[in-house]
Amino acid sequence: MIGRGRISISYEARVSIVIPLAAGTGLPSHSHPQHQLAWAPTGLLTLEVGGFRWVVQRSRALWIPGGVDHAVLPGSSSSMLSVYFEPDDCPRGWDSPTVLDASGLVGPLLSHLADLGDAPDAANRHARATAVLWDLMRPVPVATLAVILPTDPLALRIALALRQDPADSRDLEDWGREVGASPRTLSRRFRAETGVGFASWRTLQRLDAALPLLGSGQPVARVARAVGYRTASAFIAAFRREIGTTPAAYFAASGAEPDVTPP
Repeated sequence: MIGRGRISISYEARVSIVIPLAAGTGLPSHSHPQHQLAWAPTGLLTLEVGGFRWVVQRSRALWIPGGVDHAVLPGSSSSMLSVYFEPDDCPRGWDSPTVLDASGLVGPLLSHLADLGDAPDAANRHARATAVLWDLMRPVPVATLAVILPTDPLALRIALALRQDPADSRDLEDWGREVGASPRTLSRRFRAETGVGFASWRTLQRLDAALPLLGSGQPVARVARAVGYRTASAFIAAFRREIGTTPAAYFAASGAEPDVTPP
């Protein structure tokens, strides 16, 4: 049962559930003692875990350790398949969010676990399938972005506006007139509360907004314009500088390259 701010799950050992998510809907921040393996058999999910955002699609799953707050952000129509594990039953020591390769047999195994339901021999079949799953799951090396929101009311107002519209190109002087503060004051508050200057923070926010768009297959040139870059090359340069690779290589690591052709 999903409740406000927390999720409670009733089961004996472990359970698999599929939650369909209509466009524009998500799941609020919550936690549970069980480890969770989240996967998107259809569509694309953006999960927020511990200040980081992760893109989950058919070829990627996300391991979420028990007790860690996480949320599913509103996005396009999709479904989330989750398998839950008691900590004492896990042979893997993943104690932080970990992206796992869901290609090959992993995806069909997750679907099989979700289909077992309450069949008389479901527990034994679940145990056999899970044993195979442990052998197949492999981490995928990916970079993540931590876009920290400032707490100062004026800086937060700007940050939330840019989260709503990452293509907004106004500088701190423009924003200062909007919120009634000097550019120097706003710059100081952004750096003190987020660890980076305003320009760097906006770049991270733009790249963070771009990840789910790229993951859904939108052309790089279109994504670049949507998040505030005039050219695809400028966007790719910023992506490489902050994440360490190109958009194509980032998604190719999970077998899902974005469209790099012009829209």
